[in-house]
Amino acid sequence: MAQKPSIPKGTRDFSPLEMMRRQYIFDTIRKVFRTYGFAPLETPSMENLSTLLGKYGDEGDKLLFKILNSGDYAAKLSPEELTQASKICEKGLRYDLTVPFARYVVQHNNELTFPFKRYQIQPVWRADRPQKGRYREFYQCDVDVIGTHSLLCEVELVEIVERVFRALGIRVQLKMNNRKILFGIAEAIGHADKMMDITVAIDKLDKIGLDNVKAELMERGLDEEAIGKLQPILEMSGTNDEKLSLLSNLLAASETGMKGIEEMRTIFGYVSASGIELDVELDLSLARGLNYYTGAIFEVKALDFAIGSISGGGRYDDLTGIFGLKGLSGVGISFGADRIYDVMCGLDLFPEEVNFSTRVIFTNLGKKEEAAALPVLRQLRDKGVPAEIYPEAAKMKKQMEYANRRSIPFVVIIGSQELEAGVATIKDMRSGDQQQVELSKIADLLAEIK
Repeated sequence: MAQKPSIPKGTRDFSPLEMMRRQYIFDTIRKVFRTYGFAPLETPSMENLSTLLGKYGDEGDKLLFKILNSGDYAAKLSPEELTQASKICEKGLRYDLTVPFARYVVQHNNELTFPFKRYQIQPVWRADRPQKGRYREFYQCDVDVIGTHSLLCEVELVEIVERVFRALGIRVQLKMNNRKILFGIAEAIGHADKMMDITVAIDKLDKIGLDNVKAELMERGLDEEAIGKLQPILEMSGTNDEKLSLLSNLLAASETGMKGIEEMRTIFGYVSASGIELDVELDLSLARGLNYYTGAIFEVKALDFAIGSISGGGRYDDLTGIFGLKGLSGVGISFGADRIYDVMCGLDLFPEEVNFSTRVIFTNLGKKEEAAALPVLRQLRDKGVPAEIYPEAAKMKKQMEYANRRSIPFVVIIGSQELEAGVATIKDMRSGDQQQVELSKIADLLAEIK
């Protein structure tokens, strides 16, 4: 009995319709990245395990897909060597695009011009438990600039967020915070030593609520007095300027905290002066779990669709330091293609032309009709109109059903009567309208119809 075909859990096939829609998202994002001078980069699907291990924390290390050394390599090892993972697994699938990017920058340091601006749109792999909205293979769309501390880069990323989501038709809110402010808050409540514990807990505020965050903070060693000081900070309301003014009083004794406040004032000032039309909010509960962020952090939420963040990132001052190149500061943001896809499907935002691969199909009613269609087909393709002909003579009903099932909007019919008159019938499959047009004018007409 033949084995039933299947794919690994947590992976997906993408149908032609899904691929056309995904490609529309990638093309839109790529076009915006290029507008800001970012250049494309690709890195291998697999990296040396030495590159990946220890960069994502203990939990991240557990989620790395490790690759067995190729071919009959294991056959040459002794039983003792086979028990050593390092002997049989030296490579792993990349977990994200950021660490490979840092590796690339260090490895090619002498060839690059800094600041170095790159974008990368590639799949990543995580050995996570598959569930709705969480996959083991998924795409990331990253954009980073490295080799400068300038806050103009943060402002540029805010504008990129604005342009990407405006082009896709998604209304969003950009939440921002600063890791220096979070450190200042930890100092102000007397627990600078527990900065990571505090950020990990408050990063869950949206998901588990304030009471559960407070309970987790107590488990992590914070006393009630410290949590009492933290609560009003997390619940702070008002404009961004009002929040920063209140923070200035609360964090006056923290040099790091005050530096974070000044950075955010500068960023918000530039955003305002640039005329960026985006809802940007200072959210003091935003922490982002990754340890390498050191300055401004970003998270984007869709306003009209319930889903987690659809984009996120931040400033990192020493990402390349893990590979021995100190002092290179960078900032970047990642767009979550899968979640963006879900939002656009849920809100029906894909343009109609994204839903079909062919715009025009010619019916096939015999050899003479085929011959008359071929030069018109060529003219259409020369004008960039995706067009095809049904590959064999068949009943009209069958050909029309075929066009319908593929959502092809226009059918061109050349039968014996049309051939004699030098015309063709164009049928709009959406409205059902038909018109007769001279064969010589078909290409121009169909190229103009949008």
